[in-house]
Amino acid sequence: MKSYVRKTYGGPEVLELTELSTPVPKPNEVLIQIKSASINPADWRILRADPFLIRAGHGLLKPKFSHLGSDVSGIVVSLGTSATKWKVGDEVVSDIMGSGMGAYGEYVAVPEDILVRKPSNVSFDEAAAVPIAGLTAYQGLLKYGKLEKGQNVLINGASGGVGTYAVQIAKHIGANVTAICSAKNEEFVLALGADKVIAYDKEDYRITTTQFDLIMDNVGNCSVKDAKSMLKPKGIALLVGWGGFGHMLRFMSQGAIASKTSGRTFMGIAAKLDTADLEALMELLSSQAIRSVIDKSFPMDDLTKAIILQEKGRTKGKIVVHN
Repeated sequence: MKSYVRKTYGGPEVLELTELSTPVPKPNEVLIQIKSASINPADWRILRADPFLIRAGHGLLKPKFSHLGSDVSGIVVSLGTSATKWKVGDEVVSDIMGSGMGAYGEYVAVPEDILVRKPSNVSFDEAAAVPIAGLTAYQGLLKYGKLEKGQNVLINGASGGVGTYAVQIAKHIGANVTAICSAKNEEFVLALGADKVIAYDKEDYRITTTQFDLIMDNVGNCSVKDAKSMLKPKGIALLVGWGGFGHMLRFMSQGAIASKTSGRTFMGIAAKLDTADLEALMELLSSQAIRSVIDKSFPMDDLTKAIILQEKGRTKGKIVVHN
């Protein structure tokens, strides 16, 4: 089979499309024929070891893990000797970051219990776009943010991968959605369901008079001070986007103090694979309550082009690759 591997840290140019043996699933695994995979900021950050701290878990001098790619959709083509949850031909989707990655290729063997069924009316591209971005939005709004119908939410970075899902999910549950994006994406984000859009290149979102129950910062440029001034007395501010190591340290340290003294809550979050949450997202897609926004779909052979585009950080929604 063909699969992308890397032997050193660097940009997309270090990825090599290599011929490897098709993996044989372990007893509790299934073999997936990969149909689509989506690109996440984590891919190029892990690829480049940016920030440097990534090397602590991925190898100091060279990568411990040769494969990349976490979000995957595909078809079950063989079963491990103890695998019973799936049958050959089932269409599935998951985030395989915790299982060794490897979505950028033709086949991957993964534990059967991390997989979720792909609805028949959802394309492989649409399904593969969901796991990390969709789970971040879903868990951020509902599990960490405790967002409820009628509450006010501010979503920073509303036109990106996480943001496009967050706007739609928040609107689906009946929240009042204020979204921040560039002026050129204003109509696009309104069409996703936002009640109000603040164009950051035309006005300063920090001077809004609205008080929010929840702020979801998918960019990483909202300080604790600014968030505190915009939050209701028991509001919650979530840091999702990477705004640099310094911003993260300041947000976490200042947020810890503010959480104890202000009655508000400040925290950084990251998606965690939860199959129940991923199933809920697939149901929302299947029922057309939300949709995957795909900026561009590349052939798998053009993976490097897809990562370069993702690294620029100006895409609407998600970028996917397909076999």
